[in-house]
Amino acid sequence: MTQNNVAGAVDRATDSAWFERAARAGHVVSGVMHLVIAYIVGRLAFGDAGNADQSGALAIFAESSGGRLLLWVAVVAFAALALWRLAEAVLGGKANDPADRDDGLGGWFDRGKALSLCVIYVAFAYSAARFAIGAGESSGRQNAGLSARLMQSAGGKFVLVIVGLIIIAVGVYHIYKGVTRNFLDDLRTGGGRAVTVTGVVGYAAKGTVLAGAGLLVIVAAVQADPSKATGVDGAVKTLAGLPAGQALLILAAIGIATYGVYSFVMARQARM
Repeated sequence: MTQNNVAGAVDRATDSAWFERAARAGHVVSGVMHLVIAYIVGRLAFGDAGNADQSGALAIFAESSGGRLLLWVAVVAFAALALWRLAEAVLGGKANDPADRDDGLGGWFDRGKALSLCVIYVAFAYSAARFAIGAGESSGRQNAGLSARLMQSAGGKFVLVIVGLIIIAVGVYHIYKGVTRNFLDDLRTGGGRAVTVTGVVGYAAKGTVLAGAGLLVIVAAVQADPSKATGVDGAVKTLAGLPAGQALLILAAIGIATYGVYSFVMARQARM
């Protein structure tokens, strides 16, 4: 099948209203997950235990009445959003906005970003499915285990440093996108003051947490201590040991919750 035929098939698939609704539901599920993570971070601020990452949020659903059914809904929604991002990677822009497509350098950057998001949402869908069948595991434990295996060689440590730098770069990009308000380009309407403030705070908060997680990965590689490479959970819990740690955790909870609220905005107003 030629490239034009592939693009045509993808175009026809994304014309489906049901497909678009399912993909938008992925933003809703992402918003709920961030709100639950914010709730866990808030509890950490007051001395409670918990994993402040996607696995901690999914575990709460898995342990609640009817939570397994909701997890399967999350699997479908995340999978649909992953497929939509894959469609954007094929087309080089928004699937239902031909004017947004670009075959130049900008288009290839958009393809790379869409493909990266596709991988992330596939991972979310996989994690939700694992928790739905009762086989979920802490993301922090998984990250630490993988880091320990990589640290057995110099090449593995180098890979960890590269991964840490990539995560930091993604975090910095989130902060940049929030501060410059570039996220408004992703919306069908310009939003209003409330949407703008929510996006700025949400993107800046998530970017800061991601950058912190990436920095811990590098520290873990340099110190040969895999226990430090526990992802977002480790980055959040590191705040507890800093001066004014409780206040920082509360601020982190507010920021992550704000990103969750912005995800609901994306579900309704995102250019798809």
